[in-house]
Amino acid sequence: MSTIDAAQSTLASARKPQGRYAPYFFISPFYILFAIFFLFPTLFALVLSLYKWGALDTPVFFGLRNYDHLFKDPVFWAALHNTMFYALTSLFIIVPLALLEALALNSKLLKFRVLWRVVYFAPIVTSTVAISLVFRMLYNRDFGTFNGLIMALGGAPINWLGDFAAAKVAVLVVVIWRWTGLLAVYFLAGLQSIPEELHEAASIDGANILERFYYITLPLLRPVLLFVSVIVLIGSMQIFDDPQILTAGGPSNASLSLVQYLYTQGITNLSFGFASAVGLFLFVVIFILSLIQFRVFRGFETD
Repeated sequence: MSTIDAAQSTLASARKPQGRYAPYFFISPFYILFAIFFLFPTLFALVLSLYKWGALDTPVFFGLRNYDHLFKDPVFWAALHNTMFYALTSLFIIVPLALLEALALNSKLLKFRVLWRVVYFAPIVTSTVAISLVFRMLYNRDFGTFNGLIMALGGAPINWLGDFAAAKVAVLVVVIWRWTGLLAVYFLAGLQSIPEELHEAASIDGANILERFYYITLPLLRPVLLFVSVIVLIGSMQIFDDPQILTAGGPSNASLSLVQYLYTQGITNLSFGFASAVGLFLFVVIFILSLIQFRVFRGFETD
């Protein structure tokens, strides 16, 4: 028996290190993919932002001069202003609209609820290019549907895609139409996870529908509200397709976004170092704004 026990103990000691590292082996694919597709590109962009590098030129160390040129470029400030407009208006318009839409879809009084959910979710699975091309026709100054309605009401036609102020609004309308349905689905999932007994008990205690919404629905929806707010902010800060297809950033950079500015510098002008500086700046801005959102919602939870 002693020989068998010794063999078993030797076998157990041989297997012990393998068992210790087994969990790391199973979770390693995530970290490998994270390092390849996020960590390495981020660090490479950070290094590249310190160099002046064209398509066929040899990289030359440039220090912080890319950032100096960036902050002195009026086109950059116009793109930043437009991007913040898209982000803030999306945050304070799309999120409330999506919540109201989810409340309507969750109502027991609504008929054909499944059909309505499919209708509101359809824009997010439709091609962005197709959506933008359709809206280009709707925005057309001469024969567009929007101007047709305005003229039918006695108003003057609007140059939606060529006017300095109207161009940003035109892009924003498309963004709202495209993303509200998806966010409503998130809110709908959160609403359906709230126990109905809470609303019934509050109703018996005399709480009206607004009080039940404020004291029951909103507090229990805070995790979903945080998630939706963060993805709306990140998505709107990275907006590219809609203004690129609708207006190409015009007129006179009135609807130009930061990602369009980055695309122009990196792909059109082949200034890879300068484009990397733009990308790093955008990354830092999104990171800071996301931290602020987490702090704000954490403050609400502690109140």
